Amino acid sequence: MPILNKDMTLCISLAARPSNNGTLFHNHLYGQLGLNWIYKAFAPTDLAQAVAGIRGLGIRGAAVSMPYKEAVIPLVDHLAPSAAAIDSVNTIVNENGVLTAHNTDFSAVVELLRVHQLPATLRTMVRGSGGMAKAVVAALRHVGFQNVVVVARNEAAGRKLAETYGFTWASETFDGAELLVNVTPIGMAGGPEADQMPFPPEQVAAAQAVFDVVSVPAETPLIRAARTAGKPVVTGTDVAALQALEQFVLYTGIRPTAEQARAAREFMLAQTQRP
Repeated sequence: MPILNKDMTLCISLAARPSNNGTLFHNHLYGQLGLNWIYKAFAPTDLAQAVAGIRGLGIRGAAVSMPYKEAVIPLVDHLAPSAAAIDSVNTIVNENGVLTAHNTDFSAVVELLRVHQLPATLRTMVRGSGGMAKAVVAALRHVGFQNVVVVARNEAAGRKLAETYGFTWASETFDGAELLVNVTPIGMAGGPEADQMPFPPEQVAAAQAVFDVVSVPAETPLIRAARTAGKPVVTGTDVAALQALEQFVLYTGIRPTAEQARAAREFMLAQTQRP
């Protein structure tokens, strides 16, 4: 990474509980490609002021994480089709003071469902109804899933999300699901539910596969339980790396080679898995 200088381009992330995933991934790619760029994570105390700062300070781009994926929508100038289609944002790109919001979560989840060859016939339970849940549920519908139940304590949000894609809503988790997907902060490091699981152990044991979008820690309680039970897993770090790669392309206009992207992912994982 070059020494900080006045010509350096800045990208940031906005999250209630920032992780180092994006910082590690993006900065590693900047180094590989010799770019005079730097990436820094922030936990904003005032979201509107933070977004105004992107515009006013000429910050090139910002990743947007929970719980701001929907709250930033009225603060930007334009929604790209990827964000408008699901009413959720995870990326802001600044073009000379004009802020355009995108969503790279959706494409990342679609790719992971395909790479892991998860059959669209699986009875699926998705827990969560926020911005990231919108990307996940839309991705499930996109690749052909039909038997999906959205589990959410917020009935209005849960029903709306489920019905938008022709699925159903439930207030509590239930037995019989073959694919479990967590899209809540349960299991996230630093939160009040860091040691908890979004699904009970017996439901994990009965499932065929488990998908957790939480990326910190890399091995959440849910992922550890699924591995112990011998279940195939898709992790939040898988999502983090894929969506960050597409953000990198949006910010820089450069698509790294597969080898460069793999090196950045491995660097991110190695650093976040340190004790």
